[in-house]
Amino acid sequence: MALTNREIAERLDRHPASVLHHVRTLTEHGFLVAEPPRRGRRGAREIPYHATGLSWRLSIAHQARRDLLLATFLEEVAAVGEQHLDSTRLGLHLGEDEIIEFRDRLQALLDEFARRPPSDRGARWSIYIGQHPEPGSTPPSGG
Repeated sequence: MALTNREIAERLDRHPASVLHHVRTLTEHGFLVAEPPRRGRRGAREIPYHATGLSWRLSIAHQARRDLLLATFLEEVAAVGEQHLDSTRLGLHLGEDEIIEFRDRLQALLDEFARRPPSDRGARWSIYIGQHPEPGSTPPSGG
C-alpha cells in the first residue's frame, strides 16, 4: 500500500518535515518509489510512495543506528500485536566458513523471495533477522 510522506509521519508519530528527508533518501537509494501525485485532504498535491522490496543486509557499528532498527521492529510488532509475531531463536556452533555460508544462503533465500512478484491474494509481511555471537564468546574475524 502506497503512503504519502504525511501518512508515513503519522504512523511513526513524527513530524512530516523530519520524515521527508528520510523518504527522499530511501527513494534515492531504491528502497521506495514515488507513484503519480494525487489530491489529498483539502485538495493538496501529495505523492504516495511504496516499498520496492529491495533486500539488503547491514552490519551496523553505530549504536544509535542499531537502536533505531531494533526500535522500529519493536514498534511494528506493537502496532500489529505480539500475537501476530512468529519468532524463532536458534543457537548454532559454527566455524567462520560455516557462518559465512549460512549468511550467504540466508541472504540468497531472502533475495529469491524479494524478486517474486507480489501475490494478488496475499498479505504484506515484514521480516527482521538479527544475528550475533553468543554473549561471552569470541566471534571469528569475519563475524
